[in-house]
Amino acid sequence: MTAPLVTILDDEPEIRFILADALEDAGFRTMSFARATEFEAALKTTTPEVCLVDLGLPDKDGLTLVHRLALELGAAVIIISGRAQVQDRVTGLDLGADDYIIKPFDPAEVVARVRARLRKDRGTATNVANTAHFNGWTAYFDRYTLTNDEGEETTFSHAEGEVLRLFLDSPKRLISRAHMQESLGGGAGESFDRAMDVRISRLRTKLKEDPKNPQLIKTIYGAGYIFLGDVRWD
Repeated sequence: MTAPLVTILDDEPEIRFILADALEDAGFRTMSFARATEFEAALKTTTPEVCLVDLGLPDKDGLTLVHRLALELGAAVIIISGRAQVQDRVTGLDLGADDYIIKPFDPAEVVARVRARLRKDRGTATNVANTAHFNGWTAYFDRYTLTNDEGEETTFSHAEGEVLRLFLDSPKRLISRAHMQESLGGGAGESFDRAMDVRISRLRTKLKEDPKNPQLIKTIYGAGYIFLGDVRWD
């Protein structure tokens, strides 16, 4: 069985070496890049399972790249950055990143986060169904798109898709914030709550929900959320 491929995008040679060394010792394959243009060129012929991305890149805005990766690639995206402010973490997660690690970091922690991310993806993969139908909508998780009965199509990010799948896997059941944290990870406390609020708000917008009276994703204040649709998986 081929070892999972992890790509490392960071303009600091020492960081690339430390990460590659730790990941390869743990049994992963790695490819390292100093510039976004080199990384994007490699993606035309290579499909990594996890992308480690620094935000402070010399040739492209890291957040813009994270957003494109989340929408188009389908790989897990973990930001590794020296930006430690809560708003930076919220923005990164909101744009589609699956996790956010602050520099300086312990290489063992990065390896553990990569392993945890892959375990979550493989756990999801046990549900071979990738298409869900609900209340006039169809969600295609293999290509990250939503289509309504009129044929209108919109994309959703990898991170938004995780939240949507969590709802669709447990319709008409209360999903607490604690359960979301345990299932999705990617932060804690205020930064996690704010990231979830933004993702759910964006999902409601894409599902054309009335923001004052949503019919599918209901907020149960102080408890969590309930998805009220009838769901059928293909």
